[in-house]
Amino acid sequence: MTTAHSLGEKIATLREALQLTQEELALRCGCSLSVIEELEVGQMAASLAPLIKITRALGVRLGTLMDDDDSLGPVYLKADDIVKATRRHSLETVSDAGDLRFFSLAEGRATRHMDPFIITITPSGEADHELSQHEGEEFLYGMEGCIEIEYGKELYVLHPGESIYYDSIVPHQVRAHEGQNAKFLAVVYTPF
Repeated sequence: MTTAHSLGEKIATLREALQLTQEELALRCGCSLSVIEELEVGQMAASLAPLIKITRALGVRLGTLMDDDDSLGPVYLKADDIVKATRRHSLETVSDAGDLRFFSLAEGRATRHMDPFIITITPSGEADHELSQHEGEEFLYGMEGCIEIEYGKELYVLHPGESIYYDSIVPHQVRAHEGQNAKFLAVVYTPF
């Protein structure tokens, strides 16, 4: 089963558990009906902003959609485990920011309040910059290559070893800088 299809099945299961139609969920989260329909059948690679809106409307954390386990203990990953985890569990999104792959670092920790990811960006060549916004906060730490963070009316370039922490409610977008591939650590907090 593909990651997109598994994600879609979880959205559908949660929606049905709340006895919501696709139309009601779309209305609750402010997404179009086609986004909900395509996500649920795995025809669309989701971006972070709609997923956060959907999880808020469903009353769950973002990580709930990617978790395979309900362990309450710590999640400890050795370097080799991280490599294996990145091959198995990822969320791919495509937008004008480029192709983004999210690798969960806390998979299996159902009670967490933060969602840590390693994200890789491959530039898409698109010229538009559609900003997104959602409740919460984000922390980014550059690992390889450079990324741009458009935040409100400001533009920041994050190099390896640099970090940025911001409120996600301000319109923002993270994207590849000057057409280069990049890799960074992101920790996303979304309140209930």
